[in-house]
Amino acid sequence: MRIARSIMVAAALLGAGAGVALAEADGNSLVHSREFGGQVYMMNETHMSLYFFDKDEPNVSNCYDQCAVNWPPLILDADAELGENYSLIKRRDGTMQAAYKGQPLYLFAGDKEIGDINGDGVKGIWRLAKP
Repeated sequence: MRIARSIMVAAALLGAGAGVALAEADGNSLVHSREFGGQVYMMNETHMSLYFFDKDEPNVSNCYDQCAVNWPPLILDADAELGENYSLIKRRDGTMQAAYKGQPLYLFAGDKEIGDINGDGVKGIWRLAKP
């Protein structure tokens, strides 16, 4: 399943044209930082942008209910192998959310395509995740 998804992502990137430049910065495939459009920021394995929530605490997510609908937490398997500075934190429902240096990571429902960073700065409390 993961291989098929990776092939689909690679095909999407190739089909996106010469304007797509993803240079991997940290060697981790599930959650990583890469250069895209002149910026280095964090992405999930399908290259969708990740965000920090200023109302979170170290190793604690404070985004639930409607917040988590709009800002889906980056949920991974409990045995996921992550690179340096990445970890998993346990959410109230027992799922494991990826974090960077203890900061929980989220996607944004308003991002539809690779390279979208529509969540950056929303309400002054959502920030594009950068290493």
